[in-house]
Amino acid sequence: MTGADQPTAFRLAYVPGATPAKWVRIWGEREPGVPLDLVAVTAAEAADLVRAGAAEAALLRLPIDRTGLHAIPLYTETTVVVVPKDHLLAAADEVSIEDLADDVVLHPLDDTLGWQPPGRPALERPETTGDAIELVAAGVGLLVVPQSLARLHHRRDLTYRPVVDAPQSQVALSWQEDQTTALVEQLIGIVRGRTVNSTRGQQEARAKGVKPQVKPTAKPGRARRPAPKPGKPRRRR
Repeated sequence: MTGADQPTAFRLAYVPGATPAKWVRIWGEREPGVPLDLVAVTAAEAADLVRAGAAEAALLRLPIDRTGLHAIPLYTETTVVVVPKDHLLAAADEVSIEDLADDVVLHPLDDTLGWQPPGRPALERPETTGDAIELVAAGVGLLVVPQSLARLHHRRDLTYRPVVDAPQSQVALSWQEDQTTALVEQLIGIVRGRTVNSTRGQQEARAKGVKPQVKPTAKPGRARRPAPKPGKPRRRR
């Protein structure tokens, strides 16, 4: 892509808890002429944003409505329960759903697990995960979320523990079905850990007229004879 066809930027939307910043440096090395613009969005609007063309791709959580979209899972998140530091469960290394049966478990409207939480329901559902965190800190109940969201809303008076048998959330990269461009392929390679020296990476580099970087091989030289093994010295007569 050159001249007038060169895009001014590539917009990557991401939902709370996703961490696209780690790929920005690699993108800058491989696509120095096209800035990677990060767009923070809510989980509810991420897929529609890509479908409408307001972002070229998005890091979002599955499941989503895949109408008109591709989505490749990248990783699965650990599910944790957020509790006050003085709560009984804070003393455990990990917990199960059964351990939550006697507690109020909050179910925010932007829930990412798509489940009916265990325990006793709250009188009302909090609007957001952030609101639910505030209620946990106030002693109203507990909250089960992906670990990335527990870290995002970290508070000193709260802690979290893995829930071994709870549903897990998958983070995926999504883009429009008919917009699998060279830049989208570049991003797919980056998030999947594909190196420049991979077969796909070399093909993309040649398509851009860039000579692929190949690791130098050792120059052939004359074979050296192995040194003789030390033995017992011969006695002179």
